[in-house]
Amino acid sequence: MFTPHKTIGILGSGQLGRMIVIAASQLGLRTHVYAPDANNSPAGDIAHERTEASYDNHTALALFASNVDAVTSEFENVPANTMTFLAQHCVASPGQAALHTAQHRIREKSLARDLGIKTPRFWHITDSTDLTMAMTELGGDGILKTCQLGYDGKGQVRLSENDDLAAAFNSLQTNDAILEEMIPFHAEASFLVARTIDGSLSLFPASLNEHKNGILARSFAPATLPDAVINEGKAAVSALAEALDLVGLLALETFVTEDSQLLFNEIAPRPHNSFHWSIEGCETSQFTQLIRAVAGLPLGGTNCYGTWQMDNLFGEDMGGLEALANKAGLHLHLYGKAEAKTGRKMGHTNQQISKKAIT
Repeated sequence: MFTPHKTIGILGSGQLGRMIVIAASQLGLRTHVYAPDANNSPAGDIAHERTEASYDNHTALALFASNVDAVTSEFENVPANTMTFLAQHCVASPGQAALHTAQHRIREKSLARDLGIKTPRFWHITDSTDLTMAMTELGGDGILKTCQLGYDGKGQVRLSENDDLAAAFNSLQTNDAILEEMIPFHAEASFLVARTIDGSLSLFPASLNEHKNGILARSFAPATLPDAVINEGKAAVSALAEALDLVGLLALETFVTEDSQLLFNEIAPRPHNSFHWSIEGCETSQFTQLIRAVAGLPLGGTNCYGTWQMDNLFGEDMGGLEALANKAGLHLHLYGKAEAKTGRKMGHTNQQISKKAIT
């Protein structure tokens, strides 16, 4: 049951945590950020309380859990055992199963395949011999990725049959990798679902995404894709959330081919960059929806206020802030990061493209 003055614990201290803090505050809730770098961080700077400790410090975690009513995570690389420990004390989002699955590319793709969700062909690679055999079986171009960690294009290498496969494998410095079939996709789309502890679901309009150097640069929503593709994506993300007994948010990234085939790429059990447009563009933002899910409130509506464009702002864009601030109809969001670096996400902008309401 929802009551005012609850405290929401947040694992992680980055920009997603910061926007979770803002959403919680709008609902009259307190926040407590827990992270190894909680102090002087985007989320820690504006939270009511902070604990700076490691994710495997059970003494600090127990004290943290005793001072919050529910916990959520802003990123998927919190140890799954940490989520298991916290769940003994309070509601813990997204849950151990969701974190454990999302932390390994073989596990998440295997789950999708088991649920009947189409995936690119993939192989588990533990040495260069595995890679040579898999590339022969693939018979074309592929992409080799670390199974764990790696984001925004890091921890991966594109391969052709004539490449030095042993050197490519060694460059990843891991014996736990995945080779994926290279997909000549027409579009990249993401889907987002919220799920409460009692199993209620709420779906957001889908987003179309553009990447630059492996990093999300721009999203458009609602996605202009055939209804059959949209429905397939929404069914897939809902099935994944149910299978993982998720509490909170689950994002599904997909490839869309020229012939409108939808293929699983990866999942993220947290707020997702491609849905930042929902802050101004949706009846309930993804951050508010997450807080509703973990705090005991009913899920909010997800009607879209027209069509929207979200653009990420990187370190190299900071020289243009004055011009952006003077642009009519542009919503500017900055993350409070102390140092601007090339390729580092420093903020984002949202703007309405069309005012026609979409449900």
